[in-house]
Amino acid sequence: MSSTLVLENLVRIFEPGTVNEKVALDHLSLSVPAGQFVTVLGSNGSGKSTMFNLILGNQYPDEGRIILGDREITRMKDYRRAYDIGCLYQNPLRGTAPNLTLEENLALAYTRKASPSFFALNRRDSAYFREVLSRLGMGLEDRMKTKMGLLSGGQRQAASLVMATIAEPELLLLDEHTAALDPGAAEKVMELTRKIVEEKKITTLMVTHDMDYALEYGERTILLDSGKIRMDISGEERKNMTPGQLAELFYSRTRRRKSG
Repeated sequence: MSSTLVLENLVRIFEPGTVNEKVALDHLSLSVPAGQFVTVLGSNGSGKSTMFNLILGNQYPDEGRIILGDREITRMKDYRRAYDIGCLYQNPLRGTAPNLTLEENLALAYTRKASPSFFALNRRDSAYFREVLSRLGMGLEDRMKTKMGLLSGGQRQAASLVMATIAEPELLLLDEHTAALDPGAAEKVMELTRKIVEEKKITTLMVTHDMDYALEYGERTILLDSGKIRMDISGEERKNMTPGQLAELFYSRTRRRKSG
């Protein structure tokens, strides 16, 4: 079941008090209702990766709180958050075991939620995995016994997306998960993303540099710059906006910040 995500006045400063001090997040606040799909824009150094790292527990904020559903997770260990937060990265092999088969990778991801104390692969689970893959229409059900490292980039990323969501997490984080794929594979993975998120109603944050994707997917788009949210659009405003208009807003607001 998906959950509301609340980021409350998050501050993260690297090397404070030195000449290399960098304010990565500057009292950032964001509330994402349960089941909402939000696309995230931002240039390099805008705070996107830091925001994801704080949500995942890879880092802790200097100030502020993170709430997922009815629990504060601000300083919860990362391995405990992993039961409820799925994440997919740009590298199609990150977070997978390349020398295990697709079926075995799915079993590891499924077991993490269903029974985190042991690894088990049985006929019932195998049949369920095949059914899930078959519904996706990408032919992956015929590659169940293939090692992950031998799948194509698009197939690996599609499989990784299934792994990130098969245990039905409360929150899904997508960090430019199609950036390393060729255009055809990227489109297939994006459509698969839409299908899974809509069917499972997973609260989702997706970082992208693609203005088309930022408007085509999800129902809300935010812009991060210098550790703050500078733009938050949804509804009719977003629906009527073109990628060109969004790009102009993006560059005008980041330029204005830099010139100031």
